[in-house]
Amino acid sequence: MRTKEDKVFDTANIIFMTILCIFMLYPFLNQIAISLNDATDSVKGGIYLWPREFTWNNYEHVFEKAAIWQAILTSILRTVIGAGVGLLCTAMVAYAIAQPKFMFKKSVTIIFIMTMYFNGGLIPTFLLMRDLNLIGSFWVYILPTLISAFNLIIMRSFIEGLPNSIFESAKIDGAGDFRIFFKIVLPLSLPVLATVALFVAVYQWNQWFDVFLYNSSNANLTTLQYELMKILQNSSTTSSGDMASAFANSASGDSNMVTPKSIQATMTIVASVPIIMVYPFLQKYFVKGMTLGAVK
Repeated sequence: MRTKEDKVFDTANIIFMTILCIFMLYPFLNQIAISLNDATDSVKGGIYLWPREFTWNNYEHVFEKAAIWQAILTSILRTVIGAGVGLLCTAMVAYAIAQPKFMFKKSVTIIFIMTMYFNGGLIPTFLLMRDLNLIGSFWVYILPTLISAFNLIIMRSFIEGLPNSIFESAKIDGAGDFRIFFKIVLPLSLPVLATVALFVAVYQWNQWFDVFLYNSSNANLTTLQYELMKILQNSSTTSSGDMASAFANSASGDSNMVTPKSIQATMTIVASVPIIMVYPFLQKYFVKGMTLGAVK
């Protein structure tokens, strides 16, 4: 039977979680409202959860730019290829170092862990990418971050938790390491694979600094996040004239005007929604994968 303390705790918990959800959802909902509101009206302020003067003009203005479509294509390719190749390579290395008989298991693990705390720095990394002829190439987005030490440890811990009897039975039946990996390890590792795939996909989708460093002069390799960064940078230098120009255009009856603030909100939604839509499909694996793949 539920006690009075249980009911008080549940009530307090519901109130706290409701307030937390409001604080977390409000900024995103506010950006949606601004992106769907008339730009000249938005600079007046007072828009919270619902557009005051609904319009699609901001989205039309964004998608009229050819660079946006190229950025969307590059971001999708980068996310899909980066997550797929990175997941396969991470799983293969994790399987190797999870084997008890692997001679250099401890040494290889330590080397990967060291990369979490130390790196060569910005200039040496740039020089390395130049010497590898990756600058100006799509693969500069994929190869340098192919294996993450954090993801590797999660997957290794998960594979180490699988029963050894399965591997021993497969080896008795004549299965090699590649067959065991593809036929046994991968099917049994779906929860942790989905978890790591989400980590890698979010990382690849949100990256813009490597675009700035290596491919800023190549319009064919731009990404959504880089285009958003440029818009944010431009808005910071032009926002001082937003109010005056907006009121002037409003007085002249120009309803098709856009402002840096409205485009910033629109680009934020365009860049955020696709990766948010992926999460519900992986949610059922996420908690299980993080729990089973936690570091022991």
